[in-house]
Amino acid sequence: MKNRFSQENSATVETLEDLAALSNYSLMDRLNADPKATANGNDHQPRQVFSGHYVPVKPTPIADPEYITHSKALFSELGFADTLAQSDDFMRMFSGDLSQVPAPLRRAGWACGYALSIYGTEYYQQCPFQTGNGYGDGRAVSVLEAVINGKRWEMQLKGGGRTPYCRGADGRAVLRSSVREFLAQEHMHALGVPTSRSLSLYVSKIEQIRRPWYTEGSHSLDPDTMVSEPVAISTRVAPSFLRVGQLELFARRARKQEHPQALQELEMIVLHLIEREYAEVIDTTLSLAEKVVLLANEFRDRLTSLVANWIRVGYCQGNFNSDNCAAGGFTLDYGPFGFCELFDPQCQPWTGGGQHFSFLNQPAAAERNFHMFWTALRPLLMSNDNALQQLDEIRSGFDAVMQTKMRQMWATKLGLDRFDMALFRELAALMMATSVDYTILFRELSHLPDDIAPLQKSFYNSAAYQADPQGMDQRWSAWLAQWNALIDSQPLSREEISVQMKGVNPKYSWREWFVVPAYQLASVGNYALVRELQKVMTQPYAEQSKEVEDKYYRLKPSQFSELGGLSHYSCSS
Repeated sequence: MKNRFSQENSATVETLEDLAALSNYSLMDRLNADPKATANGNDHQPRQVFSGHYVPVKPTPIADPEYITHSKALFSELGFADTLAQSDDFMRMFSGDLSQVPAPLRRAGWACGYALSIYGTEYYQQCPFQTGNGYGDGRAVSVLEAVINGKRWEMQLKGGGRTPYCRGADGRAVLRSSVREFLAQEHMHALGVPTSRSLSLYVSKIEQIRRPWYTEGSHSLDPDTMVSEPVAISTRVAPSFLRVGQLELFARRARKQEHPQALQELEMIVLHLIEREYAEVIDTTLSLAEKVVLLANEFRDRLTSLVANWIRVGYCQGNFNSDNCAAGGFTLDYGPFGFCELFDPQCQPWTGGGQHFSFLNQPAAAERNFHMFWTALRPLLMSNDNALQQLDEIRSGFDAVMQTKMRQMWATKLGLDRFDMALFRELAALMMATSVDYTILFRELSHLPDDIAPLQKSFYNSAAYQADPQGMDQRWSAWLAQWNALIDSQPLSREEISVQMKGVNPKYSWREWFVVPAYQLASVGNYALVRELQKVMTQPYAEQSKEVEDKYYRLKPSQFSELGGLSHYSCSS
């Protein structure tokens, strides 16, 4: 007789014991631990890690944790009872205390090292030892792998305390950044963009830490004061947290022959990636060379689709380094992210990001990350000229695939069955000249207007528009007429096209100016606005109540322009 919590069953998980029965620690069981690691996970001081795929780490619990929220959608997908989120033992575990978890759950989690490349350039100086051996999960501690309804999930605490990769920092996350990450992950999932997910969010009632941030009303580019903020732990969930930077780390070691097992450890992590993220599309009976070539092709397809999706919904990663690029092809690490409100190809919410990670430069940034992925795979194929040639051809084809995905995306946003370059260029010019809200414009277009009145809801009224409003309106009217003619030339009815457009152009998008009050109220124990936003942001395509529309479907108020911590922000969290 099967256990009711067996991997094949979908029974409700009501207790931590039920969850324990589904645990399956593939990374720790099949890959190499750092040989100098402590078995019990008491390994919290910065140090060099020279080999191995992970370090066992015991997370540091936050003091006196309090429940804020959990993802009801993810709980439902996992078969978790909603009551589980506020049960004592679940709260204890997912606020960092593994000391009392029931077997076969383990009382130490794990952290991983990875390399850093910024826009295709290898870096070592971010590591405190200048070697690259001290860079990795500085405050992210994975605590569980479980197979639930036939699918593997990894659960990772963000802000779980110091690891050997902490580089001297405290390993904590503040409530502000934890609220942002929790809400953003579930918003992105609801938008239909591949992403890590949010499980739970707990805050310490008594523990605070100091972080650089902005004084109220500050227009400073960088933080101008130090503030005390509550400590929090959010749990993020994904099939794995393997990054392009992880593959890079082992490839660099193999290339430099840093230790005798370097090439073997690279092969092990690549095969583990395939097992965790690509098992459904890569046959396990194939040779290593065949698997590597297929992996490169599949990752290219996922990465290009992902970035096109980011731009579709207005998302800007802000810091798309190789260590923030999930090797599974989904969105990872919501630190210096933001969403484009006022349309600007160079929109960049993070003050440290630069134009190379700006909104419409994300396809180019993705190409640089794919280049590092390709570089990391090449050592495995050096004895197979045919496979190496196939890998190189996949690399050289990235730009063409990315361009095709982008054109398909723009056509879909405009309700067209094919991309029209001239139409798009004029639209982009009008969006820039008029200063439009990206989300509102495309949502209003989804109603297929035949005059510009509905579109004016999205106008911030730039100086160029104010200088010649009649001329600008005439340009918009001419563009609308041309676009409507293309719409009417297609086989689908206008109503059918409108429905399709509303399914890709969200009505509700992330706007920092209504997230800020939510985490400010949460810092004094009022979580109502966090939960309200969670409800609104997980239904981004829906026509919600008039109250919600009046509150959340509107232009950014002018008084919020250029404010530090709201219009732009640092990555400090």
